[in-house]
Amino acid sequence: MNLLITLLVQRHYITKERLRELLYPDSSVEAFERMFERDKEELRSLGVPVETGAVDPLFDDEVGYRIRPDEFALPDIELTPEEAAVVGVAAKVWDHARMAEAATEAMRKLTAAGIEHDAQALEIVQPRLGAEEASFDIFWEAAVTRRPVTFDYARPGGSATRRHLQPWGVVRFSGRWYAVGLDTDRGAERVFRLSRVRGRPRVGDPGSFQVPEGVDLREVAARLAPTVPAVQAVVLVRPGAGHTLRRIAEVVESGVAPTGGPAGEWDRVRLTRPVGELADEVLAHGPDAYVVSPAELRDEVVARLRAVVTP
Repeated sequence: MNLLITLLVQRHYITKERLRELLYPDSSVEAFERMFERDKEELRSLGVPVETGAVDPLFDDEVGYRIRPDEFALPDIELTPEEAAVVGVAAKVWDHARMAEAATEAMRKLTAAGIEHDAQALEIVQPRLGAEEASFDIFWEAAVTRRPVTFDYARPGGSATRRHLQPWGVVRFSGRWYAVGLDTDRGAERVFRLSRVRGRPRVGDPGSFQVPEGVDLREVAARLAPTVPAVQAVVLVRPGAGHTLRRIAEVVESGVAPTGGPAGEWDRVRLTRPVGELADEVLAHGPDAYVVSPAELRDEVVARLRAVVTP
């Protein structure tokens, strides 16, 4: 998030060395290269157009990076009063997930470094991330304040057991939220899917532990979380909509008139992702996206929609 914000508010290309000073100040050269390439490729995999170019237009020997707001932004959208009200509620996710802290920290660093930036560019990066798990805030706050957490955790088909965790952070992986940290019962790093936490977790005293230096939450989640297979999906999107789906698509076919599906003209996108991630994206586009296949993705989308409207 810090890298996205920093690149987006730049009026000019910013060098890799400058990014290291601002965002990765305590890392070694090797660690910085690894983290920067990982973060940059992750942004690109999400459809964020990270652009490279010469820092000095007269010389092309020093490469810089930026994200152009006009390339990243969505086109103008007209909403009915009812739709606008729903969007207003959804926009609160920015505060709910505490992502505003990342924005504030990134802007503070840029200001302190005397780097010219455009704060208005941040208006287009308010995330659509949902954090519907009741325990999300507790684990997030515990990770920030270094408080141990005691909670009941139930695996599929089993009863809940008491667990103790020193949370290093919360990360979204394959469409699900995980708490990552040290399981003090087992003396080893573990990940816990927040949707499987039962009841209200209890937290201990602040500052009770230290996060290991250089820990990579996403790498830990990728290594320890259950493997979620990717599926090949076909999704219809309305012309002029579904920009995120288009960015991550492998194939986009324009002007499709589907049979047996929704009426009207659509574009067809083919893409490969885990079901959870695809469901997030499809639901984020509302009536402008329609799942053709596979059935498990369609069932996941329908189940989530029913959960919203069920009292």
